[in-house]
Amino acid sequence: MIWRVAALVLVLLGGYAPASAAQDTHVIVIAGVGGDDERSARFHKWASSVVDSAKKRGVAPANVVYLGERPDADPAHINARATKENVTKAFEDAARRARSADDVFVLLIGHGSFDGRAGAFNLPGPDLGAADYATLLDLFTTQRITFVNTASASGAFLQTLAGPARTIVTATKTGGERNETRFPEFFVEALDAETADRDRNGRVSMLEAYDYALAKVKDAYEKEGHILTEHATLDDGNEGKFAATQFLAPRGSRASASASANPAMRALLEERDALEERVAELRLKKDSMDVARYEQELEKLLTDLALKSRAIRDLEAKK
Repeated sequence: MIWRVAALVLVLLGGYAPASAAQDTHVIVIAGVGGDDERSARFHKWASSVVDSAKKRGVAPANVVYLGERPDADPAHINARATKENVTKAFEDAARRARSADDVFVLLIGHGSFDGRAGAFNLPGPDLGAADYATLLDLFTTQRITFVNTASASGAFLQTLAGPARTIVTATKTGGERNETRFPEFFVEALDAETADRDRNGRVSMLEAYDYALAKVKDAYEKEGHILTEHATLDDGNEGKFAATQFLAPRGSRASASASANPAMRALLEERDALEERVAELRLKKDSMDVARYEQELEKLLTDLALKSRAIRDLEAKK
């Protein structure tokens, strides 16, 4: 029965994108030492692309911080140099601004290192290691966190940073994979790629971006006939289910952009958004629930969601 209701929801949802109660997203993008002009330019290109995408998708400009190697190269994008002090300050400032239900998105683009015991991300001046970033993430006690380290040897960050309400993505599986990675190019590309949006809901989740980049990296190595030297990894404590609920855009921003001045339409959109959030939350609890109870609750929510989506389409047709 569940699969029939789910199929009905997919039909009725059409092009409408899910969202939930409005909240803020805080974005911290860090581009580390490039090592040469070519790599520095490449890292900046990817980082500034994410900054632009975040703002375009509804993240408040005040909540977007980009720390780069050369601020003078693009002062319109780069807030400050990516030093240990400035990175620490960016996290502390975001933690002070963030409300309890906000989302935090952190992206590291650059080179990493591993000494056999701990991993680090290379910055101008003293580096910050995995333990340092763990301390900074602990400033966010209730917020939902996405932390993406696209550097070489980034797998050394996984175990140190993993925790509840966190999605940790690394370009490598271990700290021993020290070759320069291709993952950042494709992960950044995924955030704005329609083909990465598998469920066609108008937004690319962290899981979808990860899967897209993972496939692109493998394809690139295979086409060149090279042995794969990087194995990206995602840990959200829920086999990807939690990462599937996380987006670069703030929850509710898509619905707000679609809402018309019609009070009836706005009310329907808000009710639909609340139902979609409840479905996502229920799916996260699946493994800890009685099977019959889970299916019963999911069936009711999906049915309500299908009916709400139909009401939205009917009202849209009248316009």
